[in-house]
Amino acid sequence: MIRDITIGQYYPADSILHRLDPRTKITGTFAYIISLFVFNSWGYAVGAVFLAAMIILSKVPFFFMTKGLKSIVMILLFTMVLNTFLTPGEVLYRIGFLKITKEGLLLAGKMGIRLVFLILGTSLMTLTTTPNKLTDGLERLLGPLNKIRIPVHEIAMMMSIALRFIPILLEETDKIMKAQMARGADFESGGMIKKVRSMIPLLVPLFVSAFRRANDLALAMEARCYQGGEGRTLMKPLKYEGRDVAAYILIAVYLAAAVILRVVLKW
Repeated sequence: MIRDITIGQYYPADSILHRLDPRTKITGTFAYIISLFVFNSWGYAVGAVFLAAMIILSKVPFFFMTKGLKSIVMILLFTMVLNTFLTPGEVLYRIGFLKITKEGLLLAGKMGIRLVFLILGTSLMTLTTTPNKLTDGLERLLGPLNKIRIPVHEIAMMMSIALRFIPILLEETDKIMKAQMARGADFESGGMIKKVRSMIPLLVPLFVSAFRRANDLALAMEARCYQGGEGRTLMKPLKYEGRDVAAYILIAVYLAAAVILRVVLKW
């Protein structure tokens, strides 16, 4: 399951999404997330078609995209169960003091769809954008905040480093887990308390490794006289092209369709 987490990973391919400016992809991702909370019912079909089209254009294998959902199965089920039993409304079935309502089932379905689409949409951005480009795009988009003394470059750098460390830490976790299992550690059997205790031999070396990597990165940045974003230039300056303009138009049309479906057609 650790290897199934796709957020933070980059999938190299020659697609139009890979060639888009990172600012366009970041804006499109936020627009898609907003649309998920604007849609009411039938609008999710529009969101599904839009997401499927983007996945096809990205040339990222569909199986590679969906395997990242395995890591959120428990969160997804927990969210849907809570909404099913705790949402008041028309009672369809009773189980003791618990009751399943029609409104609860509808809300559970909507929350499940939103969570799945949210993970897929976010993963699509990181899979088609390198951490360096993501950092540059965030810095340029948040550039106006520099006028009110917000360290935009440092914030973008921290986010980029965090995304870059996700696959590294996952790989390190997998190695440590296999090493501990070879020494007789059992991470599967037993109750909840036993499973939590069995994680201690895994978490301790993982934290030590994470702090060691962070310290090595800090030393490397200091050795190269890194002083923050002031006066720094980009090796590959960002520049909008025709495909980015077309993408922004498509994003605007998509958001307009989301608003029309919710406000005008009540869908």
